[in-house]
Amino acid sequence: LRTLSLIDAGRLELHREPTDLTALVEDVADGYRRRASEAAVSVAVRSTGDLPELVVDPVRIREVLTNLVVNALRAMPDGGELVFRVGHGPTGAVVEVTDTGTGIGQDELEHVFDRFHKGSTSRGSGLGLTISRDLVVAHGGSMALRSEPGEGTTVRIELPTHTRAAGA
Repeated sequence: LRTLSLIDAGRLELHREPTDLTALVEDVADGYRRRASEAAVSVAVRSTGDLPELVVDPVRIREVLTNLVVNALRAMPDGGELVFRVGHGPTGAVVEVTDTGTGIGQDELEHVFDRFHKGSTSRGSGLGLTISRDLVVAHGGSMALRSEPGEGTTVRIELPTHTRAAGA
């Protein structure tokens, strides 16, 4: 709630630094491989491998990615596949996090970024995606989600490419 309060008050401070986005994604994925394996979920990271360093707050971007992984693992109680794709987008870098979980129905899909919205099978607070999206937006980026019931979910994060000087 503290992060959300800071965002609401316009007082969230980002501690930007040059960051290798692919390495950050791989680190988050590695941190969850054991838990995923215990849940019969395979984890893969696919990258174009030629991204420039981004000037972001790596702690906050890690927070976003961690939330997405936790959500994905909850959506795959019977196992599945979690894939991170890191590459170029129209305005910078893109990270897509795709799971083969239960998916989200259209009626719920419209509200996934609403505060305190909890899906019918959610065990969370209903704030994770709201905070994650707000953190991405604070970096000048965007977050979108697409999903099909029974097929899984993909969350797409776009982050702008900044020069070192622009990262202050």
